[in-house]
Amino acid sequence: MKKIIFFTISICMFILPGCNDFLEEKPTSEITKDQFFQSANDAFSAVNVLYRKGCLSLMSSGSYLGSAYMYTTGFRSGLIDNPNGRGNNPVIAHIQTLSVNPVTDNNYIQGLWSGPYEAIVRNANFALENLPSCPGLTDNERRQLIGEASFFRALNYFYLVQTWGPVPLVLQSYSSLDDIYTQRSSEKLVYEQIIKDIDVALNAGLPDKPMTENNFRVSHGSVLALAADVCLNMAGYPVQDKAKYADAARYAKELINNSNYKLIEHNGDMSNPENWRGSAYNILRTSDNEKEYLYVREYDAVIDNGGEKPTWCLPFEASSWGFKYNVYINAWHPHAILQTAYDPNDDLRYQEKQYFHSSYTTSDGVEHKFEKMSYFWWEEKALLETARSEKDLSIYRLAEMYLVAAEAIAESGGSLDEAAGYLATIKARASINKNFSTIKNDLLNLSREAFANEVLAEKIRETLFEFKIWNDIARTRKYPAIDGNGKFTFIPLIGAVNPWGATYKEDNLYIPYPDQVKQRNPLMAEPPLN
Repeated sequence: MKKIIFFTISICMFILPGCNDFLEEKPTSEITKDQFFQSANDAFSAVNVLYRKGCLSLMSSGSYLGSAYMYTTGFRSGLIDNPNGRGNNPVIAHIQTLSVNPVTDNNYIQGLWSGPYEAIVRNANFALENLPSCPGLTDNERRQLIGEASFFRALNYFYLVQTWGPVPLVLQSYSSLDDIYTQRSSEKLVYEQIIKDIDVALNAGLPDKPMTENNFRVSHGSVLALAADVCLNMAGYPVQDKAKYADAARYAKELINNSNYKLIEHNGDMSNPENWRGSAYNILRTSDNEKEYLYVREYDAVIDNGGEKPTWCLPFEASSWGFKYNVYINAWHPHAILQTAYDPNDDLRYQEKQYFHSSYTTSDGVEHKFEKMSYFWWEEKALLETARSEKDLSIYRLAEMYLVAAEAIAESGGSLDEAAGYLATIKARASINKNFSTIKNDLLNLSREAFANEVLAEKIRETLFEFKIWNDIARTRKYPAIDGNGKFTFIPLIGAVNPWGATYKEDNLYIPYPDQVKQRNPLMAEPPLN
């Protein structure tokens, strides 16, 4: 399973110099074509490093602070909290209250900026420049590696444009100091480049199978999932290319209709609570080898473990309950109002020890009760034996593609009957009391707008622990106002007030550019290229 990890670590140690930030790159790469790209092993190593770098490295977690990735993809909604970590890192509170400062918070946001650019410029661009002429590769291997490098460049630019909007578009590795002075490109231009890279990856002949069956390498399904997500975003704000809804639906349906990919099924009748341990959600939580997984961030207990994620399931006082980690912190805590989004009487995901839990019984038989919090990160072995997380992090699942297809079809004026079928499939898996037909019939009674909003609500419920919530808010400009009884009302984002009393303005749609970047690259002050 964990094949890529070894080669990734090797390449980091062997060929990559120490890196500072994007604007502190040395003018000439320490690794030249003549020095490195001499064999197939060199080529694979150059691409393997991308499985760990850039926005993917931001998913690594620390005990108090969680992961940097969750801040920009969750805390900005105001609906996710880190109750204890907030006091140790003021940036968390700044993000929640929409008061991030590019000067005082520079070090934090500089790390978010430099990681993806390092992966793009030092790694993806360098690989794409040299792979075409690298000796020792078969034609298929060359196409595969070019496809993978293109996928990772697209993935990192996707994170950058979602986080900052207009950003410098750098498509070559650095060869002189002048290369670091690059004007920003508009969101439209960045997205168009992302689509170009995706097209290269789609035509690279990558195996058409789940990533888990492809030695955990990027597969054709991984690229289709990214393509569907990117097109859905291009159809929304700020690009608003409505024709991309049809493309998003087409890519998503290509996955849905392919028998190589399959939703996780329950092991038993979920109307019987005795079978709940065998639910699809417990399989999702514990298994790394499922046909539902389209793209995952891979972890390994020995070489590259998943950090402190298991500690996110427990309150601070759990340090005295016999677990192996030193500190426990509720780093990804859905706000109480967000938890009401689940029907407590019908939604299986909300039942005890599915997506959430509220008690733990220690080995001496003492039951400890606490406020309901995430159970999604729970790893028995890591918590009780090793203190080393090894559960992979799902970034794209087939379930999300059902929701992408449903939303894209509804928004593009397509068949609501077809769209309702996709949405009902995901809702029926989560329902204890309702079947697919009942749910679909109810959905067909909704207006097109109400249906699209129900897809957004279901996206929150289904992918709550996969860092999707803020991006959906930003691209739709709809804020989920939940009434405390589980009823969603989507209101305009601009002017909405989050649970921390902060009001969203146009300036809050993106994270500020790091002050260090603006100072060192005067072209950042120029209007974006269009």
